[in-house]
Amino acid sequence: MSFKIAIIGAGSVGFTKKLFTDILCVPEFRDIEFALTDVSEHNLGMIKAILERVVEANNLPTRVTATTDRRKAIEGARYIISCVRVGGLEAYADDIRIPLKYGIDQCVGDTICAGGILYGQRNIPVILDFCKDIREVAETNAKFLNYANPMAMNTWAAIEYGKVDTVGLCHGVQHGAEQIAEVLGAKSPKELDYVCSGINHQTWFIELRLNGRKIGKDELVAAFEAHPVYSKQEKLRIDVLKRFGVYSTESNGHLSEYLPWYRKRPDEITRWIDMSDWIHGETGGYLRYSTETRNWFETEYPQFLEAASKPIDPAKRSNEHASHILEALETNRVYRGHFNVKNNGVITNLPQDAIIESPGFVDRFGINMAAGITLPEACAATCISSINVQRMSVHAAISGDIDLLKLAVLHDPLVGAVSTPEEVWQMVDEMVVAQAAWLPQYAHAVPAARERLSKSKVKTREWAGAARRSVRSIEELRAEKAALKQAG
Repeated sequence: MSFKIAIIGAGSVGFTKKLFTDILCVPEFRDIEFALTDVSEHNLGMIKAILERVVEANNLPTRVTATTDRRKAIEGARYIISCVRVGGLEAYADDIRIPLKYGIDQCVGDTICAGGILYGQRNIPVILDFCKDIREVAETNAKFLNYANPMAMNTWAAIEYGKVDTVGLCHGVQHGAEQIAEVLGAKSPKELDYVCSGINHQTWFIELRLNGRKIGKDELVAAFEAHPVYSKQEKLRIDVLKRFGVYSTESNGHLSEYLPWYRKRPDEITRWIDMSDWIHGETGGYLRYSTETRNWFETEYPQFLEAASKPIDPAKRSNEHASHILEALETNRVYRGHFNVKNNGVITNLPQDAIIESPGFVDRFGINMAAGITLPEACAATCISSINVQRMSVHAAISGDIDLLKLAVLHDPLVGAVSTPEEVWQMVDEMVVAQAAWLPQYAHAVPAARERLSKSKVKTREWAGAARRSVRSIEELRAEKAALKQAG
């Protein structure tokens, strides 16, 4: 087979390499072209060298090109994969820093909450530019695979306004299933069969079977509470499991910021999180992790290049959906996964226009969703709260309506649990002014927002958050990695 895959935001080096090697684990895909594109020529050069080293080491005919001209990369592509972070770490730092001034403590801040909503405002105009290029210069009926957060908002915009065949992809379901299989004592995650459905990052394991035996709430609670690690790291998820009756896919820290109950006060935050790793609830944890990862890659690049010389091992193919979807579409080998698509009746008690994440099957006819799923009422209620925020956020991003943007932020569950309307109005003004370079649709609103800020009497505070850690130096990271290696 010979076709072209364009990867937008290919400077996300580690993830791009994973997608690349996964796809090349499919024997029929050895003779394809990867067109890499990114706004950073520096990052493009590094990832292109790494992927060319993989091709050379495995004696493959695969072609790798790289260009900052996105339209050229998309031209003739059958599949377009997006891994973009519009505004980079600079804008992301404001997604965390500014809400903290108003008492909003986020662990990740890239899906909803104040940070995730502003992230969507930056991404959606760019996503629509991608879609325009796809419609005009990609292969006819090209498929857009979106890995970028905020997943639901980006996918919603691409389908509803970009008019492109789009699927959103995430790995939260797979990771949650691996945890459940482990606590239940399974020898392999493949022993666990499950139905997991909801919306991205709020997906629920509504049916579990281990080797055909149905697993109930009480058994699952007992298994998690008995686990020596997860019982400490996943306290919040276990509490939600006890109250809702089903386990959530999302990590302890990420889940905490989608709900109005666990991060509303500093003492509650420290009660429910675990500081053994960023993902369990640390203030700005993902920002710290992303910053350290970028610094590590820049410093240790020669090691990454050397590691690319190893042979591709199909047995180590990851459970990221992209390669498996492409394999099913091109070879008709059926794949079952969990996909972000427009609801259209798939989940009976969620809005029809929402972007849901639910089971489906892929073959040469496309992605076929399992329809007629009904969520437990508490799960549906929690999802609907986020869907309403997502819908307003998408419409605000399309229209450039700053008042609608403020209403979207006001209706966010965690923001509403922490901040007053006056605080929300000022916070959004401050974020829009700070991120004006990446928010072209709000250019008309920035002068008035700046004027309001100059006259505002709403009090803020300089606050690092309930559980903030400093970015570690390269020397500290080296010492930690050495200690872990020595420990075995």
